[in-house]
Amino acid sequence: MTYTGLTWDHPRGHDALAAAAGDLVHWSVQPLEGFESHPVDELCARYDLVVLDHPHLGEALASGCLRPLDDLFGREELDRWRTGSIGPTMGSYTMHGRQWALPLDAATQVAATRPDLVGEPPATWDEVQRLARRAPVALSLAGPHAFLTFASIAVALGEEPAADPEVLISDGTGRAVLDLMAAVDALAPAETRALNPIGLLELMSRTERVAHCPLVYGYVTYADRLAFTDAPAARPGGRPGSTLGGTGLAVSSRCTTTPELLDHVRWLMSPSAQREFLPEHNGQPSARAAWTDPAIVAADFYRRTTATCEQAWVRPRHAGYIGFQAAASAVVRAVLAKETSHRAALDRMRVLHRTSRTTKKRRT
Repeated sequence: MTYTGLTWDHPRGHDALAAAAGDLVHWSVQPLEGFESHPVDELCARYDLVVLDHPHLGEALASGCLRPLDDLFGREELDRWRTGSIGPTMGSYTMHGRQWALPLDAATQVAATRPDLVGEPPATWDEVQRLARRAPVALSLAGPHAFLTFASIAVALGEEPAADPEVLISDGTGRAVLDLMAAVDALAPAETRALNPIGLLELMSRTERVAHCPLVYGYVTYADRLAFTDAPAARPGGRPGSTLGGTGLAVSSRCTTTPELLDHVRWLMSPSAQREFLPEHNGQPSARAAWTDPAIVAADFYRRTTATCEQAWVRPRHAGYIGFQAAASAVVRAVLAKETSHRAALDRMRVLHRTSRTTKKRRT
């Protein structure tokens, strides 16, 4: 029996899965933008295995399109994977007391730098602003990333967004974040505002148009050309503000599992796959043992960003969150373009967030 799987179109998302699959799974790909925003229930109607982002869980559970992994794997092995995964990666796929996906890949927003252009990367947001006045610095703003950058800076300033769902963010923190983003973006190369993280990292690695990006999702596939370090903090030694990304492997409700398929998934989560096979095939493992292994491929990438991944903020996962994330990003970009005020933007984002929490998808 051959299963169908869908992942995202990048060596980090595809190569290791395809190399390990043999004749068991045929993997298709979708663009990064589809991974970030395509309705997961539509994908699960067509594929047995789906690589997804944890904020999609709310809509997935509302539509009933995923199989709970508690029914497929034992409690001991799920607990072992939870304990062994870095930061909140495994927990980000837990909802309503059940496990809905396994973290194959761990990623969070970190800093990317061309040391040959700027020297030692900045460690605080004050240092980022000073660097922006003498070298090209860009924020990640395309698609949902404008709000994700906003959220990460808020975390660095000491406030996790949506801790109070009705408020979303306090006035003081919200204004401070928008002020900081506006100051950095005003000096950024204009071409960078439309680039997704892959586009930003490509531009940095191929040209001198961008010397530093303080918050961009880390890609180990660029570690030979760029230096990746912890996300900036508000003050030396403070929490690096970052929003968790990465990918989880989910089983669709249409899938009839076999022992062979479950053993294949177990192997993907095994120490040998996480520490050897995935890194050797452009993968970015989720196991903490891999991130802290000095012998692993591109060990400096993991060592210099581990603290950020361990402390990353987990986004809300209610059914309407994906739409909110896109709409809030458009609001943030409007502020940076001086098309709306800070006050109006914060009020609008709060309304969008409250409205998103009432969104219900019909269960199929």
